[in-house]
Amino acid sequence: MSFFAILVALLLEQARPLASGNMVHAGVRGWMRWIIRNLDAGREPHGWLAWFFAVAFPTLLALAIHWLLWSLLGWWAAVLWSVVVLYVSLGFRQFSHHFTDIRDALDAGDEEQARKLLAQWRQTDVSELPRREIVRQVIEQSVLSAHRHVFGVLAWFSILAAFGLGPAGAVLYRLTEFAARYWPHVSQRQGQPVSEAARAAASQAWHWVDWLPARITALGFAVVGSFEDAIDSWRSHEAQLDASNDGVILAATAGAVNVRLGVQAPAVGLEEEDLDAPSTARQEPELAHLRSIVGLVWRSVVMWMLLLALLTLARLLG
Repeated sequence: MSFFAILVALLLEQARPLASGNMVHAGVRGWMRWIIRNLDAGREPHGWLAWFFAVAFPTLLALAIHWLLWSLLGWWAAVLWSVVVLYVSLGFRQFSHHFTDIRDALDAGDEEQARKLLAQWRQTDVSELPRREIVRQVIEQSVLSAHRHVFGVLAWFSILAAFGLGPAGAVLYRLTEFAARYWPHVSQRQGQPVSEAARAAASQAWHWVDWLPARITALGFAVVGSFEDAIDSWRSHEAQLDASNDGVILAATAGAVNVRLGVQAPAVGLEEEDLDAPSTARQEPELAHLRSIVGLVWRSVVMWMLLLALLTLARLLG
């Protein structure tokens, strides 16, 4: 029933997206701050303890509610619970307005407004960026946001749901990502100290949790894009760089739509014979690439939904 829960949640999220200041997200932020205030004592074991209660405890709670609903009310109640969890965990509308507003500003030739909107989205200073670099960063941020808000959530939800663990995977993924992103933000911008141990634990946990979903997302982009170029770019990244999860996704994206992204910036001292390598032959980012990225993401969504539908049908018939 995972397919139906995902489908309903995606449709609901498109029809009635959560407001930016909704109670669920505000509650999660409050929960993360409370954990740091009460459990972060600055040492490595305390960092992992803080992460466990911030992420693993809500995950186990979601799983317990799933099992309780299934045993008391039946499968339909458990599926409804999965829909609720997915609705607050995933969705394009949680970030797509940033992409749309920046694209519209660039279409209108208002680069200053585009920089302002990009700075608000990325929470960094982009006031000196030229137009081409704005487009590059919009592509990168959009692809990574689609992965974190949609594909990664679906991957963990589907994997754990297949073992009868309900929406636990969606909770695990989103809270792990949020802790890794929010704790450094709280420490730097809101004056609430977060120890290096807690930030390191959150970052390490995020790397582990995101390892498989990142490669699933990259594979999806390769299948619905230029497959050989995406795979070549992916393999080159794995071989030459630190193979970060984000880098894998961006490398596959660059090959899939033939655009040069940050992970493929030419290195100082590049040998002449390397100038014809795939990573150096990519096109520089243009406004048209934004439309290509939208198409790539939606084709990937359709592909994974069709695959889940076929697996669900096979299970029902079998």
